[in-house]
Amino acid sequence: MKATAVAPSNIAFIKYWGVKDEILRPPKNGSISMNLSELLTTTTVEFNPDFYQDSIVVDDVQEIIEGNRVIKHLDRIRSLAKVSYKAKVISKNNFPASTGLSSSASGFSALTVAASAAAGLKLSEKEFSILARQGSGSACRSIPDGFVEWLDGETSETSYAISLYSKDYWDIIDVVAIVSTNKKEISSTEGHKFATTSPFFNRRLEINKEKMRLVKQYLQEKNFTAFGELIEAEALELHAIYLTSHPSLIYLLPASLRLLHLVKKWRKEGLEIYFTLNTGQDVHIICQKKDVKKVTQKLSEVDDVQSVIINYPSKGAHIIQKHLF
Repeated sequence: MKATAVAPSNIAFIKYWGVKDEILRPPKNGSISMNLSELLTTTTVEFNPDFYQDSIVVDDVQEIIEGNRVIKHLDRIRSLAKVSYKAKVISKNNFPASTGLSSSASGFSALTVAASAAAGLKLSEKEFSILARQGSGSACRSIPDGFVEWLDGETSETSYAISLYSKDYWDIIDVVAIVSTNKKEISSTEGHKFATTSPFFNRRLEINKEKMRLVKQYLQEKNFTAFGELIEAEALELHAIYLTSHPSLIYLLPASLRLLHLVKKWRKEGLEIYFTLNTGQDVHIICQKKDVKKVTQKLSEVDDVQSVIINYPSKGAHIIQKHLF
């Protein structure tokens, strides 16, 4: 039993931070995101009665098995499928992992879809999203297509992601400016544990529903200016939570900050672009398709930018190959 899946990373426009339960990972607040066409994880999972132990290879590196989150996720899938075979997992990212580009989102959604197919599970999109969320919260958003809402819910069964619009709905682009490929010191999984220590965290929860309503309105209207202003403010607000948690989480580098200033400068000069940020140092620049060449040209002239990845809205996780022995 063997299957290969590919899944996109995603960029959250309204972001989640903090979980209600560290095992099931339902979020403290809802979020809205877009799947990214060029930040992809391809994962092959094989269950075989001849395997005497699980094996995990990520980006050509053999992973330590003990305490590994991938093994725990495989166990969930084995339990659902009622199979006991050990697994061989080979996963490959086409972008820097563990740097704040949501490789856990693409990784665990690809793992969920590939392992489920290899184990013979037939699940609905909702069931896939719920299952992926238990591996990594944001992975649930990489299951549906295009523009996605993650419903926070009060139970595991009511916390899942749905597609608001297809990948072809709106021709906005996410240009990722890589300023460093160094792995972040504190993972998002660890960072979520400190969310409630920020004195501003409860206020963030209070205003989340209104921000969710507004961003959905701006998406529906395709109001790029209002949309951009909201998501840029949202990114800075979340980083304020990081900075004021205990211990503090400082993800941005000097190069990141310089780029934020440049985005504001270029916007004043007439190029309508907005930034957003994840739990990492790299900067996501949101623009309209007509401006993508101007954006990439400007970024090519910035010494701090090591590389650029141009992302269109993308379909969600899906099987690309399946073999049943």
